Amino acid sequence: MSEKEHKVSRRQFLTYTLTGVGGFMAAGALMPMVRFALDPALKASAQSDMHYVCDLDDLTDEPQRFVFSYDQVDAWYESEVQHEAYIFRQGDEVIALSSSCTHLGCTVAYQEDQGEFSCPCHGGRFEKDGNNLPNLPPQRPLDRFDVLVEDGRVSVGQVNQQT
Repeated sequence: MSEKEHKVSRRQFLTYTLTGVGGFMAAGALMPMVRFALDPALKASAQSDMHYVCDLDDLTDEPQRFVFSYDQVDAWYESEVQHEAYIFRQGDEVIALSSSCTHLGCTVAYQEDQGEFSCPCHGGRFEKDGNNLPNLPPQRPLDRFDVLVEDGRVSVGQVNQQT
C-alpha cells in the first residue's frame, strides 16, 4: 500500500486530535475527584488500627474496664474517639469485650459478685465470656475486639460481632 491510499482528511485529523485532547482534559479533571473519593479508604487500610490499652501484667482472670482513646481522621475532620473495653485473661488468651450491649447499645457493667455482665436498660445479662443468657433481650453475645499482645503490651483493634 502506498502513502497515497492512507491519506487522512483535515476533518478526520481534527476529529482525532480534538478527541485525544478532550480525553486528556477529561481525565485531568476527573483524577482529583477520584482520588478524593478513594484516598480515605486507601489511608484507612494503610494505617495500623491497633491501639495500646494496658500492660499484660495489669490483667487478671476477672474482666476489668479500660478506657482508651485515639485520634480519628474523617476526610478533613479530626476528632478524638473514646472506647471502653472489658479485658481479662482466660488461660493464655487475652479477651477484650465491648462494653456496649448488643440489644440497644447501653453500657454494660461487670458484676464481680455474680460473675456476669448486666445491662441496666432492659435487664440483659451476659456470661463472663460475653455470651448472652437465654430468654433475655440481647439476642447475641457481646462484641469482641481484635487483641494483639506484643512485648507485654496489650493493644486492641477492630470490634467484631459474635454470633
